[in-house]
Amino acid sequence: MITKERMMECKKMAEKLVSQMTSEEKVYQLRHGAPAIDRLGIPSYNYWNESLHGVARAGIATVFPQAIGLAASFDEELLEKIGDTISTEGRAKYVGQFKYGDHGIYKGLTFWAPNINIFRDPRWGRGHETYGEDPFLTSRLGVRFVKGVQGDDKKYLKAAACAKHFAVHSGPEAVRHGFNAVCNKQDLRETYLPAFKALVCEAGVEAVMGAYNRTNGEVCCGSKTLLKDILRDEWGFEGHVTSDCWAIKDFHGDHGVTKNPTESVALAMNNGCDLNCGNIYQYLEDAVAKGLTTQEKVDNALVRVLATRFKLGILGDSSDNKYNKIDYSYVDTDEARALNLKAALESIVLLDNKNDLLPLDISKIGTIGVIGPNADNRKALVGNYEGTASEYVTVVEGIREAVKGTGTRVMVSEGCHLYKDKMSVLSEPADRIAEAKSVCEFSDVVVLCVGLDASLEGEEGDTGNEYGSGDKPNLNLPGIQGKLLDEVTSMGKPVIVVCLSGSALYLDSAYEKAAATIVALYPGAQGGRALAQIIFGAKSPEGKLPVTFYSEKNTLPDATDYSMKGRTYRYMHEKPFYPFGYGLSYTSFTEKIKGIEVNGKTVDASEIVIKKGDVMDIDVEVENTGKYDSAATVQVYVSFENEDAPVRQLKGLKKVSISAGEKTCVRVALKDESFALFDTEGILKLNKGKYVVSVGNSQPDDRSKELTGTACETIAVCVGETENL
Repeated sequence: MITKERMMECKKMAEKLVSQMTSEEKVYQLRHGAPAIDRLGIPSYNYWNESLHGVARAGIATVFPQAIGLAASFDEELLEKIGDTISTEGRAKYVGQFKYGDHGIYKGLTFWAPNINIFRDPRWGRGHETYGEDPFLTSRLGVRFVKGVQGDDKKYLKAAACAKHFAVHSGPEAVRHGFNAVCNKQDLRETYLPAFKALVCEAGVEAVMGAYNRTNGEVCCGSKTLLKDILRDEWGFEGHVTSDCWAIKDFHGDHGVTKNPTESVALAMNNGCDLNCGNIYQYLEDAVAKGLTTQEKVDNALVRVLATRFKLGILGDSSDNKYNKIDYSYVDTDEARALNLKAALESIVLLDNKNDLLPLDISKIGTIGVIGPNADNRKALVGNYEGTASEYVTVVEGIREAVKGTGTRVMVSEGCHLYKDKMSVLSEPADRIAEAKSVCEFSDVVVLCVGLDASLEGEEGDTGNEYGSGDKPNLNLPGIQGKLLDEVTSMGKPVIVVCLSGSALYLDSAYEKAAATIVALYPGAQGGRALAQIIFGAKSPEGKLPVTFYSEKNTLPDATDYSMKGRTYRYMHEKPFYPFGYGLSYTSFTEKIKGIEVNGKTVDASEIVIKKGDVMDIDVEVENTGKYDSAATVQVYVSFENEDAPVRQLKGLKKVSISAGEKTCVRVALKDESFALFDTEGILKLNKGKYVVSVGNSQPDDRSKELTGTACETIAVCVGETENL
């Protein structure tokens, strides 16, 4: 992280530049496509670039698993390495592109990622861009991703990350430009803001992007509450704020909170939106002339925006910038591809494995059938906001590669369309089912690839399909995929269902009828290779669900209701089908609490009392008691015995690789705030009462116990008096 002294130096250099600009030059520098000012030595620059899971939309780059897949790794260190690789490739592409005069969109070093919104509703189309439904997991992964992207230099940013979309933003997509997300202060602080606070206060994220919607009546890109009171004044954010793209024109359009563009830009500027993604900030001159905002506010905004370019070393003298040495040869390296495969392997979640069917023994398989609309679908590997990989490995391709030279035959059928009832216009409905059953007849085992791709879930305006502006209408397998599953599993052959999707779907039928079920999410360009390695036992699965997979019997609140009541594992009281934090392995682990310290002093588990300022350290011995090398994910949950509190919350996390038969010890720290809750006024309190700390490889809920056959260890904790934190 760059130093405070360097930040002040960049601010002063930016102030000097701004003082030499005309009022017209200033407002055009505040649009995402900023023109050159030759007389001041300022080249043109486009602030709009994307790097959600790799450098996007600018040619060849490493395409990692989609963000929701990275979240399934539960691996903070992995996220930092991926962020570092992304910014390395981003620097390399920037150097090459600018060298040859390309200053266009998606070519800069200001990356509008990560998306740290909370995936509160499984129908939201953009949920696969996030790190899932949990604020703690989202915070931990987001912080490390930002640190990886921005680098460790004291003087220069390697690239500038951006936390988006601030705040209380997670659909519905169809109405996002005029929607008012209403939430109470408790949910705002407990669920929607923690990840943003962590990225600002811990990771020093350089930029924050406002959301399209209103939050409690205020447009997010012009919200005094969000941008001034919380972001700047409470959290001390010193970077710049950008609007979402064309969001400011929504002020007088869909939202109707202003009358015209001049009023809209004044509202945004007055409340701290520095940069305009769009082309409306030229109205700032008119707003200043009419007294709706001030030239001082415009100047201050531009100083913050230009300071970012100085921090990046793309303005001013940067002869000592070590990142300038990263040339185009650093794009798409062997090391990046290896990291991508590792990420894919960590992101795949094994949900069910009846009679230990998996891993398959190739020597015992004469023919393997690979069936389904996602069997050979590149789009189902990557999700949205993606780059272009130099190599894509679909599930079919990965399996063919794995069995090459073994004598095992691979037979393939699409089975059905992803969401239509037939494959071509003149065909009869279900026109590939018979072919799929023929493949089953001649196969010893079948891999059935179902799910979604980013044409069915994504951003409003991007998807272009009948599923409705990117959101899903329900959690059913689309089209006739359910019929395909029924027909394939009725053929009497062992079936491995592989679900590729960026969100939860109903998998009740797969559990009932298939021999094994895998959720691969969107596993990236190397996804098929990773899946094959897991299916044939070259690697043991270690992914954990970053979202709840609901049962068909569960009740989902209305998608427009932003209350957290009944949502996610933290607030739902119904039993889910597959819980958050769940995932099987080919090996087995035991987790035993070996010691507890409070403020560095060993305490007995029977008499733990926590008060303000305390830190509780838990030492956990983890043993791999099975036959496969793998990784255990130690999860620590805290629950408070109060009916108004969340059911439980993830508050500690540690992932560790352990060889078969070996054991290791990890330490998880719980600060006082791990036991604190926000009250109805949004005040964080350490409440008097009894708490339960649960430690294990999953949640301590009943469904996880049913699925894993193991229970978490628990610690009783007491808080003696209520205190504000």
